[in-house]
Amino acid sequence: MWSVIRLNMEKMDVQPPPIRTLDDFVLGSAQFAVPDIRNLERWNNRIINNLLYYQSNYFVSFLTILGIVGYFQPFNLFLGATVVTLIFMGFVWAAENQAPIRRFRRNHPSLALGAILGASYLFLTVLGGVGVFLFGIAFPILLILIHASVRLRSLKNKLENKLESIGLKRTPMGLLLESLGQEQEAGS
Repeated sequence: MWSVIRLNMEKMDVQPPPIRTLDDFVLGSAQFAVPDIRNLERWNNRIINNLLYYQSNYFVSFLTILGIVGYFQPFNLFLGATVVTLIFMGFVWAAENQAPIRRFRRNHPSLALGAILGASYLFLTVLGGVGVFLFGIAFPILLILIHASVRLRSLKNKLENKLESIGLKRTPMGLLLESLGQEQEAGS
């Protein structure tokens, strides 16, 4: 299975980045600061660039929390993951095929993500998997966004993001951000 994924990624020239050291990610050399909420463009750039640079660490963190929740509630986790995936795929399809949705996605990326998570929440409320959704899917996303918001960028981070933005490297997070309409922001 992994070889099929690797072959597909090679065809798309997608290069998963290395896992950053724990020291760089959260310990010793890591520098954190509360973002300036008055400058939303700069805050958005910080989040996007940190998402690109630490994407492997975020993916491992997400899978760890997902694994813990899945251990205790496997069916509800599967149900929640299926719902969020289907709603996300529907949103991406609609954004690619419907001009008003595409404009909304580009002009209001945070609201677009909120709409996806909100629609998933409402659907799961009907199905009864709210707790699993919140702790298994939304909680890791919240932790990732908090880290990406407060982690200051290093010189190495900026260089890696520049390579991504000029197209020399394509990464899974870059493709995800592109599908959410954030490709013009990356690397700024």
